[in-house]
Amino acid sequence: MSRDFTPGEFEDLRTDESASRGRTPEPETKHPEPRHSPGGNPQIDRDTATPRDARPDSARSQDLRTVFYERDRAYRLRESEVHTLSELGKFRVIATEDLATHAYQDHREEMEHDIRNLAQQGLVRQEAFEGPEASRREMLTLTKEGHRLLRANRFASDGQSTYYGFVKPKETNHDADIYRLYQKEASRILDQGGKNLRVVLDFELKKKLNRDFATFGTESRQEIASRHALQVVGEKIPVPDLRIEYETREGEIARVDLELATEHYRPGHLAEKVRAGFSLYASRSDADRLRRVLDHRELTAEILNL
Repeated sequence: MSRDFTPGEFEDLRTDESASRGRTPEPETKHPEPRHSPGGNPQIDRDTATPRDARPDSARSQDLRTVFYERDRAYRLRESEVHTLSELGKFRVIATEDLATHAYQDHREEMEHDIRNLAQQGLVRQEAFEGPEASRREMLTLTKEGHRLLRANRFASDGQSTYYGFVKPKETNHDADIYRLYQKEASRILDQGGKNLRVVLDFELKKKLNRDFATFGTESRQEIASRHALQVVGEKIPVPDLRIEYETREGEIARVDLELATEHYRPGHLAEKVRAGFSLYASRSDADRLRRVLDHRELTAEILNL
């Protein structure tokens, strides 16, 4: 999906907030659960690796819940539910099947148990959208209340922008696949010794570009792009679907810009993404056609399978 930035494109990004602005209330339980890496995927967790046990339903139902507050409301959450709120906040929308695979290691019953509890407390919203080949696809997002709770209790790491709500129905499938794209690339980064991964969606980059163009004007296009480690291609600043910032094995700060290309990409848009230096991913069904487009334009770029 083409999301190039053209100066003057000032979007309403009010649902983009930094988790670092929240406060930390006191949990009110006799036996609070650990707050770090809740329910984390042992391969993809950004800070630590906390494996999830395969437990029967009877054991899961006895899990202790911690009480968290947002204003005058109290919410009772398991460790894995806190992790789910954090993941939804970082990516805005996630398909339920992908959340089950990556956050719950295919323990679907456990995920469904958590989602029911979160939905009953008004923290998440689940809705069906038309998926590939007109199939039904269940999606999840935070509610406004869920987002406020996340920020107030700093469920996401400091500096991590978070979001909520379904924004553009026609783009929901594409947006949900960003979570799957992250899992694919994060595995590669971790295999190379990377750590402390941070998710940067296009919403965050466009917000920063909006701010700088409002301050410095379009004549500073090149300087603004450089400031955000982006390229000017023609009169546009191509913005990736996903940027992952991380710390290398050697302790240096690095980043990778990723684009999830689809069959709907026009050849010119695809060429802009290549010239911007993005790493391209595509579904297996789309990848071959997109490679032919690049060959026709005599552009060299690897298209990885999602």
